[in-house]
Amino acid sequence: MSRNSYTPGNPAKAKPSAIGGMMAGDAILNSAYDERITMRAWESLLEGRVEPARSSLPVRSAINDSWHRCASGGIDAQRNEAPIETDKDAVEALARSSSELLAAAARPFEAIGKLLNGTGAMLMLADGEGVLIDAIGDKKTIYDGMDIHLGVGGKWTEDVVGTNGIGTALWTGEPVFVHAAEHFCAGIKAWTCAGAPIRDPFDGKVIGVVDLSGHPDIFRPHNIALVTAAAREIERALADSQNEERMRLLEAFIASVGNYRSKDGVMIIDRHGRAIYSNNVPIAERTRFGDAIRQGSSICRLPELSNSGFLDSVATALPRDMRSWHVCPLELDGDVRGAALVFPKTDDGRTVLIGSRTTSQRLKDECALIIGESEALRKAVEIACKIGESADVTSLLIEGETGVGKELFARLIHSASRKSANGPFIALNCGAITKELFGSELFGHVGGAFTGASREGKPGVFEHADGGVLSLDEIGEMPMDMQPFLLRVLEERAVTRLGDNRLRPVDVRLVASTNRNLKAEVENGRFRKDLFYRVSTVSIRVPPLRDRGSDSLVLIEHFNRKLAERKGSAPLRFSNRVLDALLAYRWPGNVRELRNLVERLHLLSFNGFVDIHDLPGDLLEPSQGPMATSLTTNAAPDAEPPIFSFEDAERQAIKNALVAEHGNLSKVAQRLGISRPTLYRKLAQFGIRRGFV
Repeated sequence: MSRNSYTPGNPAKAKPSAIGGMMAGDAILNSAYDERITMRAWESLLEGRVEPARSSLPVRSAINDSWHRCASGGIDAQRNEAPIETDKDAVEALARSSSELLAAAARPFEAIGKLLNGTGAMLMLADGEGVLIDAIGDKKTIYDGMDIHLGVGGKWTEDVVGTNGIGTALWTGEPVFVHAAEHFCAGIKAWTCAGAPIRDPFDGKVIGVVDLSGHPDIFRPHNIALVTAAAREIERALADSQNEERMRLLEAFIASVGNYRSKDGVMIIDRHGRAIYSNNVPIAERTRFGDAIRQGSSICRLPELSNSGFLDSVATALPRDMRSWHVCPLELDGDVRGAALVFPKTDDGRTVLIGSRTTSQRLKDECALIIGESEALRKAVEIACKIGESADVTSLLIEGETGVGKELFARLIHSASRKSANGPFIALNCGAITKELFGSELFGHVGGAFTGASREGKPGVFEHADGGVLSLDEIGEMPMDMQPFLLRVLEERAVTRLGDNRLRPVDVRLVASTNRNLKAEVENGRFRKDLFYRVSTVSIRVPPLRDRGSDSLVLIEHFNRKLAERKGSAPLRFSNRVLDALLAYRWPGNVRELRNLVERLHLLSFNGFVDIHDLPGDLLEPSQGPMATSLTTNAAPDAEPPIFSFEDAERQAIKNALVAEHGNLSKVAQRLGISRPTLYRKLAQFGIRRGFV
């Protein structure tokens, strides 16, 4: 490794925007960098031959401070590489969660990247957790960087891989360069890097780092100025994007909340839970809400939630004494990008709080989200309500195929409980967590409990759900070695964070759900028998859509109307043959598949009319089942009048079933998947006489 000379200085605490000040600090050195002196200082620190005083090492103060943090934190100084995420889905999820940052960095990265080919340098973008999400520049350097995992997915925080441009910039919140032997870990000393933090224009929080890296011969004192300028340009792009989104959210609020009165309090939040506008809301309440969002950020991942999930997460984050029952999601381009919280006030100016919204009202709202009239679905709903009302059931299991709506039933149980309805509803998908992070997500951890753990520590989902409901989806995906710890928490009603020995009492109702046959998983040794019996004392089976008769028509009508309202257009019209095909289809993806189909038809329809050739090919394959039989064998489609509405389709389905069952109403109800009272109501509604056949 060659010796490089530059002039060090004592880095002053520079403001992020003062580029000249930063160069006067870390970029200009007052004495020559000597690799041998730096290496001897590093070895002395590792061997314990130096005093803990930070001025004792003959290196720059920024490096001295970082080295002492690494040594006291137990970082492996002989480490050769950073940890890296190689799972494709996980890397794509990282990109999605950082889409705003990536979009803001696109222009400067494109401009600078073109100039780096052949220079031996690469420009990288890391998120606020120190994980690399983009890299551009000299191809050979990018290739060499993968030897130490200096590529997309690599985690470069200081508390994981020691002193480096990305991790140290994140820690200090200031631009910094780390040259060759100044790195703490031995395997990275053949590199030089300069990193500058990127701050959110909204609140000044560090949300990422721009870094220029390469082999030591690329070092120049002005490298730090380059990355700082790039960071400032990214911040300007973020500010422009946030201002535009703020205006669009305000417009969406004006368009969607028609009953808002000037005397009412209103707060509009963006998809990160940040208050971008408020009126008649005291600053203390705005501050408390912001603090609650930040504390719950690991649970309330607002951008990734559906409409109902978004509302629940916002309601959970609100301090209990200011939870309003007016929470309206705000959509931009069909996606939920924020919410309006309206605090109605009485004539004397008092705020109406959520206490005025009764349990029965919340229960009614949740029931309204479960669409369908079949007997099988109604029975499942009745069981869920009964379980929810019982304070004796502390854990239960919801079984059902993928896409049937198991989480809706979990939310229904939450709303039906007089005890936990005002408490939080926390959902965790066990299939979306890596094995290494499972214990931390469930039980939390104390500061420094493991490599990569946050300095402050973090509560797990059990603590977040205290006083409410914890929904563990895909519980069959839970690693075997974690299952005994879950069982212990359920038995003791207390949780112990990783790295701690203190029991923390929790009052949580556990709602586990699975699309697997857990009994078979127990028999095959993939799920603990004792945990299975603990969570399945009471169970609910959510019926698949193919067993719900004509509910598919009801759901199609519901999603068609909702999508039309969102687009501001008329609902789609369906031909007779299309509705026959949809009734006959077995729906292996259940309600989720049906909803996705209606969304696709809305996107691809040109004239608002859907005919048979507009359907995907797999929907036209012959299906086996009672509904298919009634529509293909006993009905005479050519003789039927054209069907242009869902009422027409429902009327015709009842007529077909009456023909097939020769007027036997019990068998007709069974064939259609509805109760006899519902059938009687439908007959009266459509004016159909049993003897018309």
